[in-house]
Amino acid sequence: MNTTLNYCFIICEDVAKVLVLKKTYDLNYSNHRMDEYNIQEIKGRLIFLFRLLKVDTVICWDPWEHYEENPDHIATAHAVEAARWMAQMDTDYPEQLDAGLEPYGPKERYYYSRDTQRVNRVVDISNYIDKKVEVNMLNKTKGPAGKEEGRKLRNRLISEGKTLPILGDDDKSADFDYVKYVVFGIDTRRLYTFFPTVSNKDLGEQYGLEWAERYHYINDDIPDNLEKYIKDHAENL
Repeated sequence: MNTTLNYCFIICEDVAKVLVLKKTYDLNYSNHRMDEYNIQEIKGRLIFLFRLLKVDTVICWDPWEHYEENPDHIATAHAVEAARWMAQMDTDYPEQLDAGLEPYGPKERYYYSRDTQRVNRVVDISNYIDKKVEVNMLNKTKGPAGKEEGRKLRNRLISEGKTLPILGDDDKSADFDYVKYVVFGIDTRRLYTFFPTVSNKDLGEQYGLEWAERYHYINDDIPDNLEKYIKDHAENL
């Protein structure tokens, strides 16, 4: 089963509808208070879910990157990485094993950060950029995608006797196109307030793609070279 556990602060049900997910789990942790929760409790819940769902892939903030200022990102990243490692062992949370679960942890990690010192994979998201926009627009409490900035800018320009073609002809298209072409395309400072970085559009163009994201990618699904060597070289007695 190739399952991705999606942890986010916005409404899980709405995200599930846009991404056509079968199931979500809302862990009910409060925004900007992650570092007050016991990390062992967070790890225990994640380990349970990793084993229950047989999660193969996680996408999260990078626990090893520098210059992260948001304590939520730091706490979450460390809990996810620790849980991923522990979930594979048969010595941690044995009561889960007695209940029928088996040791199982994600092998693939797509870690992202404001800083990009460890980037080793660029992913083509050209076919999914519109879904990314839709999901980000659900985030009403955090800017800028969910705060109807597109229609505000469009109306401001109209009052000045101007128009910006990329904003479309109505409020709905203005909000959508603002997120897609401004936040993810023209001016990443709208998204990464204190850490301007390359946009999804500019990154894609660097690699001959329309839109792209970059990650610190790790995969522990390492071939068993010893067994391969035995297969290739062992002789019958």
